[in-house]
Amino acid sequence: MNTISKVVPAILTDDPKTLETLIRQAESFTNYMQLDIMDGKFVPSKSISHDALANIDIKLNWEVHLMVEKPETYLKDFRQAGAQKVVFHYESTSSPQDVISEIKSLGMGVGLAINPETSISAIHSLISAVDSILLLAVNPGFYGSQFIPEVLDKVAEIRSISPDSEIGMDGGMKENNVSQVARIGVDVIYVGSAIFLQPQPGESFKRLQSLAEEGSRQRSQ
Repeated sequence: MNTISKVVPAILTDDPKTLETLIRQAESFTNYMQLDIMDGKFVPSKSISHDALANIDIKLNWEVHLMVEKPETYLKDFRQAGAQKVVFHYESTSSPQDVISEIKSLGMGVGLAINPETSISAIHSLISAVDSILLLAVNPGFYGSQFIPEVLDKVAEIRSISPDSEIGMDGGMKENNVSQVARIGVDVIYVGSAIFLQPQPGESFKRLQSLAEEGSRQRSQ
């Protein structure tokens, strides 16, 4: 896809009060965000659950990134909470096709995420069945984890199979690599700590989006 890469803020917290603070911050500078959900089983850390969203009036569109075992058990709750899209991990279920089908039946978009060690060949048959592929560039579960540059090679692999697939990348996205990530063809760049752990999250988001656009222009030259 020869498009301008976009930066999507990714919220990760285990505290309901902090969750609302971060959502309100995101609403001030973007119209779309991702919420990271972790169960302490599929990944070591645990975050907020859908219950924490019950009393928050979210004024922007959002998707949920499920880093959980048995993702199918979370779908209806997050649909009720207002998620437009669910991204789940290939490694988290023995029946990814069934999870894809259930997400679609609930009227939500579906994204398939893979951890750094998972090969593109493992998900070859599923790429055409989902709206997007999310490449984890860190071992998932923590804000601020170390970026794994070898994951960048997977972008070309996906393009060779499905040139028009939407490709996202998540983990370790900072000002020093966002332009490169956009330049190699990543469509959506998910950023957590490089936005929300900065003194001025909105300004950090703007700088990152500008860098992503610069990389996108270099890609099309």
